[in-house]
Amino acid sequence: MPQQPDPQQSVPQQRGPRRPTRASALALVSAFAVGAALAVPGAAFAGDKERPHGQGKPRADVVQHGLDRLVWEDGVPAALASVTDRKGRDRDLVAGVGDLATGARVPVDGQVRIGSNSKTFVAATVLQLVGEGLIGLDEPIEAYLPGLVRGDGVDGHDITVRDLLQHTSGIRSYTDGPPFLQDGVPDLAAITDWYVEPHELLDLALAMPTSGGGKAFAYSNTNYLLAGLIVQKATGRPLAEAITERIIEPLGLRSTYVPDRGERGIRGPHPHGYFAATADEELVDVTNLDSSQAWASGDVVSTPSDLNAFFSALLGGKVLQPAELAQMKTVITPDGLPEGFGYGLGLTSTALSCGDVAWGHGGAIAGYLTEGGVTDSGRAVTVAVTALDVGQADTTAHLAELVDTALCS
Repeated sequence: MPQQPDPQQSVPQQRGPRRPTRASALALVSAFAVGAALAVPGAAFAGDKERPHGQGKPRADVVQHGLDRLVWEDGVPAALASVTDRKGRDRDLVAGVGDLATGARVPVDGQVRIGSNSKTFVAATVLQLVGEGLIGLDEPIEAYLPGLVRGDGVDGHDITVRDLLQHTSGIRSYTDGPPFLQDGVPDLAAITDWYVEPHELLDLALAMPTSGGGKAFAYSNTNYLLAGLIVQKATGRPLAEAITERIIEPLGLRSTYVPDRGERGIRGPHPHGYFAATADEELVDVTNLDSSQAWASGDVVSTPSDLNAFFSALLGGKVLQPAELAQMKTVITPDGLPEGFGYGLGLTSTALSCGDVAWGHGGAIAGYLTEGGVTDSGRAVTVAVTALDVGQADTTAHLAELVDTALCS
């Protein structure tokens, strides 16, 4: 069992009932694309700014202080972090409460749904197959999924595997409309309770017009749905098996797994995850969630320390051969995204205040938002919070600041 936190060391004092946070009524598409989103450029969730009475003293550890800030200032129920510092020392920190109903402690290094960080697992699997000659990075997806990709302005002959991994296919995200969004508001039942097959999600995407002209960057969960189908075609095995046998098991990621079909709970010790769709709704516990609506775009469950281990191994050359890793790290700098941000093949680069670069991804799914990065010098951090309420950009900024602080201090 994981070590339980010392309430005086790891969790801010709670001296009274904490009112659940509320969300603003903003379209989720730009924030997290329902199932699994790119957290770095635009995910946002709300805290109601009301702090519990008796905040307590800020603590000296800068990462711990940042977690406390997310709980006390931004109103997330819980925040977790795993850090590897410049001396190679590892530490796991938490703040807040793991269950709003019971006040249970946050499990140290607890399991969370990692949303679009899953895309890096899928991209790494694809690139291993590229290295083995089973997939061609610049081959049209028609070669692997003949006749499957046809829509308004979309043809599988014109889209390459690279386009999928780098979000330059022009295919709309299946989460851009119904049933996931109803009049611009997320539908909780579609997000949490709907068991759906990948081909049904693809049908939703192909019924929409293209997301833009040519090869312009346009983040779309459908790209990774198709990448997952290509992995299955190339290996003749389920995507979950390929990720497990190629990535999770070889790296010894003991707390990381791909959920089984229809599996709704989280297997190991975990904080509860919460979600609210509009300003009129209180946070809903969405810990038990059918992640089939995310599938290859964001269904993996992991812990902060396992994510650090994964990204560190990936950047350290333990997952891909040099040629494929170089392709993965070749980034484009899309218009409209923050300065210093680049997107490679399922991998992001972010310029840090200290002049270094953080490599990672970031992800959001109903209940959880996860951000982090690793540097070429070996530092690593992953931070997760347990609420996704769209509308409070301050919290996203605080997450980014905390990652920068942890990697630069």
